[in-house]
Amino acid sequence: MNSLGNMIGEICKVILPINEESYQGNNNSSIAVCTLSSLNLLRKMTNSGILEHISIVGRLLSENKGIDAIIRHVNQNKKIRTIIVCGKEVSGHKAGHSLFKLYQNGIENKGRIIGSTSPDPFLTVTESQVKYFQNEISLVNMINETDFNKIKQKII
Repeated sequence: MNSLGNMIGEICKVILPINEESYQGNNNSSIAVCTLSSLNLLRKMTNSGILEHISIVGRLLSENKGIDAIIRHVNQNKKIRTIIVCGKEVSGHKAGHSLFKLYQNGIENKGRIIGSTSPDPFLTVTESQVKYFQNEISLVNMINETDFNKIKQKII
């Protein structure tokens, strides 16, 4: 990310603080859930008992650091095989879109997600970490779905 982008990001953290929350569930589960920007959906997941059936649930707010965190997490937690991507897309960042483009196309030499239309789709993860994500993980596209019961049906 460029220095102007870093500066704007730091200003946003102060003016509009957003907790980057994730919650651990059942370590033996092969399912993770990404609620994109939907905080209410994340809260429903954590308060419903669904954590007994999933490994982790969290939000994805950026097309760079957030996706880096997901790629690192699945590479370190080999039991995860499926990520359900649901909730409202992050306006402007289109982090969900970039996650699917990464899954389909991978990264260029400098870490740019191929085919992403997000403003700053540059990752710091390695190509081998991306390849593991592409080859070992299944993504379920439920972007813009916020109905907890519909998402729950994919889990249980």
